[in-house]
Amino acid sequence: MDCCLSFLWYFIPLVLLIHFVCFIVADADFTLLRASLIGHKPEAKLKGLVVWITGASSGIGEELAYQLAKCGSRLILSARREEELNRVKCHCLENSSLKDEDILVLPLDLLETTSHEHKTKTVIQHFGHIDVLINNGGRSQRSLFLETSVEVYRALMELNFLGTVSITKQVLPHMTQRGRGSVVTVSSIVGLAGAPLSTGYSASKHALQGFFNSLRTELTDFPKILISTVCPGPVQSQIVSNAFTEELSKPVALAGSQEHKMPTSRCVHLMLVGIANGVKEMWIAQQPFLSMYYAWQYAPTFAWAITNMMGRKRVQNFKAGLDADSAYFTKPKTS
Repeated sequence: MDCCLSFLWYFIPLVLLIHFVCFIVADADFTLLRASLIGHKPEAKLKGLVVWITGASSGIGEELAYQLAKCGSRLILSARREEELNRVKCHCLENSSLKDEDILVLPLDLLETTSHEHKTKTVIQHFGHIDVLINNGGRSQRSLFLETSVEVYRALMELNFLGTVSITKQVLPHMTQRGRGSVVTVSSIVGLAGAPLSTGYSASKHALQGFFNSLRTELTDFPKILISTVCPGPVQSQIVSNAFTEELSKPVALAGSQEHKMPTSRCVHLMLVGIANGVKEMWIAQQPFLSMYYAWQYAPTFAWAITNMMGRKRVQNFKAGLDADSAYFTKPKTS
């Protein structure tokens, strides 16, 4: 008995130490990291599946297309810019075994909800069914609430939330009819917590979180339908360059450096691991951002204190003309 107690005395602290060290270097939640180590491989689970990607012309959507093509998935690439979609398709064909008929370029505007039924029928006619819908389309925001037009908030909700709901509304009945499928929606760290300069964007992502969490509970009679949300932290992409500002027509003045953000390829690889293993919610971020997910989940009072401190610095740097994201890693300008 004493031998067992001595073993546990040393073993338990060792296990805790290992978990702590792993957490320090982690870039995703433990469920997702475990799946990446011992779960199904995307190359095996996603091969041959029909995957519809919105927002496929750049950033995370573009990288999704490239990695899914290498997995052997058949693709529908959607965004507003058809020429960019054709560029992505050519790259997919050059770097995979897919044929021309395996990739459908389908221009799509999430704001034109009346076209979504026809677009979905086009996909069904081409491939016969849809296995995975990845809701990746949308825009971010870089502006202070007191300086921002209400029209910007309306546009963010219509695009990020209602546009996503609309396309899901058209695709999901085909999945329930077949009894299987996956709806994967790219949310954000600000879909779980708030962040300054992103009040409207955060609101639209919180709306998505609430909607898909509720939808998941409505589909308990369809255990083979996955409803998954992805919550990335800062990722290298063009999302800041395309963000809304104080007015609808005003562009972002400074997109800022991307070097401190997670590589897009790593984020997308973890997403595909999550899809292949049926992970319902994915937290993907480098430290210190990953720690904030856990803080908001388990220690919200502490999280508020840290968020207020970081948020104050973010606003100060934004007003000083620095990039909002890299502001966490730079000193404010002084006069």
